Amino acid sequence: MPPPGAARTPAPARRPVLAWALWDWGSAAFNAVVTTFVFSTYLASQLFVDPAIVAAANGNDKDPALVRALADNASLVGVALMIAGIVVALVAPVLGQRSDGTGRRKLWLGINTGVVVLAMAAMVFVEGTPSFLVLGATLIAVGNVFFEFASVNYYAMLTQVSTRENIGRVSGFGWGMGYVGGIVLLLLLLVLFIQSFGNPDAGGLLAVTKDGGWNIRLAVLASALWYAVFAIPVLVRVPEIPAQQRRVRVGFFGSYVVLWGTLRSLWRDSRQVLMFLIASAVFRDGLTGVFTFGAIIAAQVFGFTSTEVLYFAVAANVVAGISTMLSGRLDDRFGPKRVIVVSLIGLIVLGGAVLFIGTSQTAFWITGLGLCAFVGPVQSASRSFLARVAPEGREGEIFGLYATTGRAVSFLAPGLFALFVGLTGDTRLGIVGIVLILGAGLLLLIPVKAKPAVIA
Repeated sequence: MPPPGAARTPAPARRPVLAWALWDWGSAAFNAVVTTFVFSTYLASQLFVDPAIVAAANGNDKDPALVRALADNASLVGVALMIAGIVVALVAPVLGQRSDGTGRRKLWLGINTGVVVLAMAAMVFVEGTPSFLVLGATLIAVGNVFFEFASVNYYAMLTQVSTRENIGRVSGFGWGMGYVGGIVLLLLLLVLFIQSFGNPDAGGLLAVTKDGGWNIRLAVLASALWYAVFAIPVLVRVPEIPAQQRRVRVGFFGSYVVLWGTLRSLWRDSRQVLMFLIASAVFRDGLTGVFTFGAIIAAQVFGFTSTEVLYFAVAANVVAGISTMLSGRLDDRFGPKRVIVVSLIGLIVLGGAVLFIGTSQTAFWITGLGLCAFVGPVQSASRSFLARVAPEGREGEIFGLYATTGRAVSFLAPGLFALFVGLTGDTRLGIVGIVLILGAGLLLLIPVKAKPAVIA
């Protein structure tokens, strides 16, 4: 908060705030549809298993050869995401810093978002046969890389549409818009492309054939259009950084030198903030793992159909949205760190419970929605924590660093998921890797204190 008597920064206009938040609304097309509930489970389905193995199983979902083949496919998706995470870790740390230096945040947000939209549109060519599995996994990986690049610029723009007095509310509004957008889009896809409505061979009111996964592929194509449309307002309505606030531009490799200087300054003068950035990078990767692989586990272990996965997805977004809004009050009363700690403990306990609930879909609904109730509060309280300690005038740099460090270890959750699945041949045991990441993040967070940052 500003010192007593300090002049208050004028509140930004509402239209830029709404325009900024609409990118979050549109991004549900990638987060909810591609990486979590629709396309990822499509790749994890029997369509991408050798037909001879499927035929030999003769409808027995517990056939060892079929279970192993499905686990191998899930592991391949995990490896693709791990590689994407490594690319992000090598390149993304300089993007937030360079977006300040060049004064072209909107340009790079538009370019990176455009690549994500193109990757999503290309998923329409991923036919439901084993030979297209690698293409599908590659497109998910490419989409993830450029989605994170876009997020670097998007997060950095938060300070352009908010003040220190309302940055938490604006950030929470954007996150809430993401959940609501996910609900609306998933319901539309369910009604138009996926729900059978009595016809087992076609999906949705449009009666799109399910042969070769056409209904899923067209649903993803429609989602790409959704994302493109709702990404436009932020590029039109949000003002760019004023010229006098832009830093001197440096070369690409010089950006790493600047980044290193910032990290050294944080280590010397604001170590608590740096410790939080490291801890949040780890546990946020675990959160990503919960959403990315939760739907795969639901489909392969608990026998959810693509329609049932979408029903769960809608319920998950409702629960996450409500819990996130309620957690804001707890954040103000007890502090963001306590909200994060309690939520991480809840995620670890419920994640571990998935190992012991058999194959009951009812048990998964209860456990899965419980997990979703804790995910949103961790995300919103993490951003609130950083907003409280960020030095005035350096919020963009800190939030850019927050976005980039969040992906610096983004290979951990998919890597450990793929490792446990690959070693055991059991998709369920992939949750062990995710729980370990959440536990590590919790241990790193416990000693952190909320002290304001000082950057030389």
